[in-house]
Amino acid sequence: MENDTQKAYENLSFLNSHDARPIRVLCELIEPSVRLDDQEIKNTLVFFGSARSKSLDQAEKELKELLDGQANSEEEESKERKALIRKAETTLRLSKYYDDAEKLAERISLWSMKNFDPKDQFHICSGGGPGMMEAANKGARRANAKSIGLGISLPFEQGLNSFVTPELAFEFHYFFIRKFYFLYHAKAVVVFPGGFGTMDELFEALTLIQTKKIGKEIPIYLYGKTFWEELINFEKFLEWGVISEQDLGLLKIVDEVDQAFDNLVRDLGKGSA
Repeated sequence: MENDTQKAYENLSFLNSHDARPIRVLCELIEPSVRLDDQEIKNTLVFFGSARSKSLDQAEKELKELLDGQANSEEEESKERKALIRKAETTLRLSKYYDDAEKLAERISLWSMKNFDPKDQFHICSGGGPGMMEAANKGARRANAKSIGLGISLPFEQGLNSFVTPELAFEFHYFFIRKFYFLYHAKAVVVFPGGFGTMDELFEALTLIQTKKIGKEIPIYLYGKTFWEELINFEKFLEWGVISEQDLGLLKIVDEVDQAFDNLVRDLGKGSA
């Protein structure tokens, strides 16, 4: 008599249930590790930044189309259209950092491939989405280097960008597992202008390094002097006595691709530009 009883690990209804959440968490923890090992990924350079940024060409094109277009009514001109133009102008301002992220990712990828054995190379790792993340993966692609995308399922974002290496494309459900993989293999972090998600990742990294929960040094670069100095006065943390002076040394502001590249080359050690 044939046994048609379903095995527990084949029961999709159970595996997607509340009770099986620990199993799903373990899957998200273990499966990426297996894939990264298969691809011989040990060292990553993590790029954080806004998902809303666009390349200079794209931002200029969209703003021009708006400015060239005709308003349907006086009311549209005074409200909706002006709001769209302001948004496009903001996107254009941000586009410099998209292009810089792409250039830096390409340049550091080429340097890594030139100076390190394949197993020891540094691989660009992003959140896998659009904007600065796309720029980072795009730069690695231009260098013919593998790059990683650690995506997250969100209702208002696209899937992984097309520049992520397919074998290194991940889609997480749990934020905390994704955060683990951002820093587990990281040897440096470059943070471009971004919103709440970018700030979350930055301060989590700083906290883990400050409290020595990460047993390694991870240099953190804040890219874009104007953005960071207008946004956060890190000296005030020290003035109020909520951090120590040495904590300010955990991060450095850089403002140009050459400056960021030179600092990365110095901090990552072996090899030459």
